[in-house]
Amino acid sequence: MTEPLKVAILGAGAAGLCMAIKLSEAGISDFRIFDKGDRAGGTWRDNSYPGAACDVPSHLYSYSFARKPDWTRKFAEQPEILSYFEGIVRSYHLEPHLQFGAEAVSATFDEGEAVWRIGFRDGSEVAAECLVSGLGQLNRPMIPQIPGLDEFSGTAFHSARWDHDVDLAGRNVAVIGNGASAVQFVPHVVDAAQHVTIFQRSANWIIPKPDREFRPAEITAFRRVPGWELLVRWWTYWRLELNFNLMKRDSRLGALLSRMLTKELRKLVSPQLPVEALIPDYPPGCKRLLISNDYYQSLLRPNSAVELSHIDHVTADAVVTTDGTSHAVDTIIFGTGFESTHFLAPMVVTGREGRRLNDAWAEGAQAHLGITVAGFPNFFLLYGPNTNLGHNSIIFMIEAQTRYITKLIAEVSRGDVAWVDVRADVMDRFNARLQHDADDTVWAASCDSWYKNEHGRITNNWPRFTVSYWNRLRTPRPEDFVRRARLVASRHQN
Repeated sequence: MTEPLKVAILGAGAAGLCMAIKLSEAGISDFRIFDKGDRAGGTWRDNSYPGAACDVPSHLYSYSFARKPDWTRKFAEQPEILSYFEGIVRSYHLEPHLQFGAEAVSATFDEGEAVWRIGFRDGSEVAAECLVSGLGQLNRPMIPQIPGLDEFSGTAFHSARWDHDVDLAGRNVAVIGNGASAVQFVPHVVDAAQHVTIFQRSANWIIPKPDREFRPAEITAFRRVPGWELLVRWWTYWRLELNFNLMKRDSRLGALLSRMLTKELRKLVSPQLPVEALIPDYPPGCKRLLISNDYYQSLLRPNSAVELSHIDHVTADAVVTTDGTSHAVDTIIFGTGFESTHFLAPMVVTGREGRRLNDAWAEGAQAHLGITVAGFPNFFLLYGPNTNLGHNSIIFMIEAQTRYITKLIAEVSRGDVAWVDVRADVMDRFNARLQHDADDTVWAASCDSWYKNEHGRITNNWPRFTVSYWNRLRTPRPEDFVRRARLVASRHQN
């Protein structure tokens, strides 16, 4: 009988790779990373649309233990970020641990053997003592259920599955959605297409993007001046960390930003761009705050238009809005984001006593510290519920999580402990306090966002400063967990 893996990691993106490195550093080498794609990189592999770039400054968007002094610009673009993570695979010799084309569809905890049995799309199965999900929150594109979409005879694709074989020259394009991805690709689509109609449900707050290429002298300084790149990294971190004040309900900073942006946006109001197309009716930060230097300019181009009427249905060659207008299009691009509140779906995760995770999360995903769920032993989440950020770098959160998880996995790896499971009362107290804090943020305001689910529960964001999260995750509290001793000798040692 094949010995189970010590650790199975799902996803070869920023989170999964970081987990693998931390396990290796702890002397745990019996792990494998499973990914449904054909290369590492996660979201930066999937999102290759024109203009794709990070909205976190480059020097903060890298592991603290593998900093990159030679970023070419202040906000790195997708090809360079993907190259960084592929370089991480090589630098840390992770290639032997990677298995591509492996999409997990089920994970069931075998209480008798104290292992997770993971089933894959191709029918294969792998057993592992510990299971770590590095799938994150933004991996399943969301395409709205629009009547008639199946009858559309033109080309249609989501921004996260960009069809690079499609030449947009001469095309009439419908862009559905105007979120973070759309503000990056729309200017490029407007440049290429004959005409572009952006179907927008509501306006977004967009601030200028302080982006440019680094000068050669700056890159040389980052490489050669001791401590300079690290100083810039920490300066960037604390500057962004203070921006959490914007996320508090009724914040003065938010009110000031609203007044400043509104004053500038009113200068753009015209018959082509009415006030409803430009100025949101909710406070900054309630939805993701976007950054761009060229989105508004693209809306002013003669070959673009913003449509505020909601979509009613799609025909073979048009998008029809609720006011009865038929917009002739031959291409539809969805900039509609991801199914961010349905964590891990469609994978079916079954824990102790046959309890399914989607039942435990019927009213919204929750986990202790965003990492562990009561009743699901030796199962750990990276970038899980309530660990997304609206103001800082998710890499910072991932590093804190991987250090914490590694300490728990080390308990199992030593052989005396079969499994660790967070106590239900501990998880419940944590989430009650978390939701109380979340209610005091701007995310709880009256706007629809991917931060909260259909019940209005804020399931995605961390409602405090990130430094508080880092401090709480410095070491697991033994009293937070129940443990089952291993009844037989450890199957294998590392």
